[in-house]
Amino acid sequence: MKKLIAVIAFIFTGSFAMAQDADAIVGVWEPGHGKARVKIDNIDGKYYGRIVWLKEPNDPNTGKPKTDVNNSDESMKSVPLRGYRILKDFEYKGKGVWEEGTIYDPESGNTYSSVITMKDENTLDIRGYVGVKTFGRSDTWRKLKVN
Repeated sequence: MKKLIAVIAFIFTGSFAMAQDADAIVGVWEPGHGKARVKIDNIDGKYYGRIVWLKEPNDPNTGKPKTDVNNSDESMKSVPLRGYRILKDFEYKGKGVWEEGTIYDPESGNTYSSVITMKDENTLDIRGYVGVKTFGRSDTWRKLKVN
C-alpha cells in the first residue's frame, strides 16, 4: 500500500511540475522590435498571445486606433491591433518548448507555423516558418515585470 501511495504521489508531483513548467510562458512579453507587448495566457491547456500594448497605438493619418490593415481577409482589416490574438494554439512539449501553434505578423499580414523555446525565465526565442523550421525567422522576446 505504501508503494502505491508513493507511486501516486510521484505521478501527481510530476504532472504538477510539468504544468508549472508549461505555464512559465504565461505573462507579458516584449518582442525584439519593442513596438508591442504581448500577453500570453493558458486557455484550456493551450497557449495564446494577444497584443496588450502598442508603442504607437493610433494611426498617424486618422488618429484612430491602429487596425489590421495588412490582413488579406477584408473583414479583418478594420479589427483593432490592440487585443488582437497573434499567437494561437501552442502546446507544451516539455523542456521549455511550445509547438503546434501559429504566429501572425500584422506588419506583413501573414500567419506562420511557429515554435517557442524558453532560453531562460525571461527570454523566449520565437521562430516563425513556412513548411520547414530551417526556412524561417527568429525573434527574441523579453518578459516584462508587471505589477
